[in-house]
Amino acid sequence: MTAEPTDNVAAWLREVMDHHEGPLLRYAERILGDADRGRDVVQETFMRLLASDRNFDGGHLVQWLFTVCRNRCLDICRKERRMTPLSEYTERTRAGSEPAPDDVASGREQAVRVTDAMSALPPRQQEVLRLRFQNGLSYKRIAGVTGLSVSNVGFLIHTGIQRLRKRFGVAGRRGRDGEMQ
Repeated sequence: MTAEPTDNVAAWLREVMDHHEGPLLRYAERILGDADRGRDVVQETFMRLLASDRNFDGGHLVQWLFTVCRNRCLDICRKERRMTPLSEYTERTRAGSEPAPDDVASGREQAVRVTDAMSALPPRQQEVLRLRFQNGLSYKRIAGVTGLSVSNVGFLIHTGIQRLRKRFGVAGRRGRDGEMQ
């Protein structure tokens, strides 16, 4: 066996990790509520990637990574039979830099409002909204990760946004027919 294929695999894996490790870590940490366990799951996800056939034609790599990561997180949650609320996760993962006190107060107030609003949503809506807006996944990829249909993903995102708008008193945009959306 020559060194070149190994070098190519190493370079490919390094590139994949550079692009996807951060979003996968945030996703796993949110599900598990623990950064260390999240890192373990993401590491296991990349190990499974190395063991796979690595045939990801059509850009399905992101979907595959999130699906493997999600399934492993859910396995851990099932085993432990507990989930950490978002508010505890937010407090544990706050950045250590010290912004101005008024910015801190304002940011905390807004974060608490958003956290409360998100935690009031059903778990499936929370998950699809995070996959869409925190990780930038398409509806099709979210469907692949969660096992839902694309139309169900769209419905959950739409109704989740509507609930958040209502909670914050923000009007939706007007459609072509003049009705609120």
